[in-house]
Amino acid sequence: MPATDVTGTLVYIAVTNAYRGRPGGSVHSTSAIDITFHGVRGSTPCHGADVARYGGNTSCVSVVAPGQDPILFDMGTGLRYFGHQQPNDGSFRGHVLLSHLHWDHTQGLPFFTPILCPGSRLDVYGPAQEDGRSVGAVMRETIRPPLFPIMLADFPGRIDFHDVSDTDFRIGDVDVMARLIPHVGPTCGYRVTFGGRSIAYMSDHQMPYDGSMQAADAAIELAAGADLLIHDAQYTTKEFAHKSTWGHCTVEYAVWLAAEAGVKQLALFHHDPTRCDEAIDHISKLARLLGERRGVDVIAASEGLTLSL
Repeated sequence: MPATDVTGTLVYIAVTNAYRGRPGGSVHSTSAIDITFHGVRGSTPCHGADVARYGGNTSCVSVVAPGQDPILFDMGTGLRYFGHQQPNDGSFRGHVLLSHLHWDHTQGLPFFTPILCPGSRLDVYGPAQEDGRSVGAVMRETIRPPLFPIMLADFPGRIDFHDVSDTDFRIGDVDVMARLIPHVGPTCGYRVTFGGRSIAYMSDHQMPYDGSMQAADAAIELAAGADLLIHDAQYTTKEFAHKSTWGHCTVEYAVWLAAEAGVKQLALFHHDPTRCDEAIDHISKLARLLGERRGVDVIAASEGLTLSL
């Protein structure tokens, strides 16, 4: 994809992605915030020629701001590929804003190579469970025998967990807003702001069961005036009719929310694993037309794509 100025502030960067051979995220400008998609699928990883262009890894997006540690939205299987680009000498420092604890958002952690090195550190922020268990407690219960060969505590790198809900905090010089949003189980959406530029992330978001265009105050707050909104777009309207309580939303809803909140650009995300490249092409074309009518630039996120803000 050629470099194109689409909003006056957001520019596509087309570079060679070493791990997938598609436009991707190995080049960073000196002053911009670079947002790279390492995994864009929902529910389960998928593979095959029919999904090669958009990719089959599950949710993981990196945000790299000048002079700051990298921040990641979620740690699905795409985290493994982000790890391939990081130092493996124990110097790595990074942070994960974890939306929730479903497998497709956590299963990349044991395969994140920087934590195999003593001295490395990863801080993970996410919502505690309704039964009171912390994020750390759940992850330690999951990454251990017999579900995994070793315990999480056996990894040489340091992993610290932090519970957040409706929380505002800072990571270095980056302002972070976490808000609980509707899904299945405790789920956070996030907004990160640096240098007056904001990225909102709502990978899994339950729209009203009746299909109406309404949103929780928390969702509007997260998205309000954002330069980029990365949002759940898993279902078509026809699919939603049969899966209305499964925790997701339609492409039309994602465009509606972006327009209502005054978002500059919307990235359709969490593509259904049954969706082939041609189907995503078709859906994103229709979404772009809807967005044009409402003043929102719409793209479909693809694995390896870097946006510079």
